[in-house]
Amino acid sequence: MPATVFDSQPTLSGPTLRLEPLAGNDVEGLFQAASDPLIWAGHPATDRYKREVFESYFAALLATNTALKVIDIASGAIVGTSSYYTAPDQPAGIAIGYTFLVRDKWGGSTNQELKRLMIEHAFKAFDSVYFHIAPTNTRSQKATLKLGAVHLYDAELTLAGVTKPCKCYGLTRAHWDELQGGVQAISST
Repeated sequence: MPATVFDSQPTLSGPTLRLEPLAGNDVEGLFQAASDPLIWAGHPATDRYKREVFESYFAALLATNTALKVIDIASGAIVGTSSYYTAPDQPAGIAIGYTFLVRDKWGGSTNQELKRLMIEHAFKAFDSVYFHIAPTNTRSQKATLKLGAVHLYDAELTLAGVTKPCKCYGLTRAHWDELQGGVQAISST
């Protein structure tokens, strides 16, 4: 359990991104970001780019009251989403997942900035952050390792009502602080 009350839908700002609570009127903006089939090619839900599949996904995200839209500050466009959730295998910690970004934000600093914002916020209340990634999603696995998380174990977990195999990664506050080496934290508003 967190030592303090945790805001699972904060507004967070970095150099190029702003994270805000996902709202019902974000459906079109997030669908535009999600409508590229190649985003979902390495994901278990390979057809999420289709409107009817996306709408169910959006409704599920909205119902969690933990989803964040990712906004590119320069353009004002929604470029993805991410969420906090209680880790079923580590209930004393918090997990970050259900993340996607538009392809033109892949391979650069965007995912690092997004996750840095979320990790810094999570460490205000929790000592550990977890990531659960499908075994087939090697792109996300590599990005998670770049953050400094370590592979802890593989498990069958029930996430969003579906039991599936996951590669489980973790990051402690102490390790994060060591990795940051005094780097200024990104602000939250």
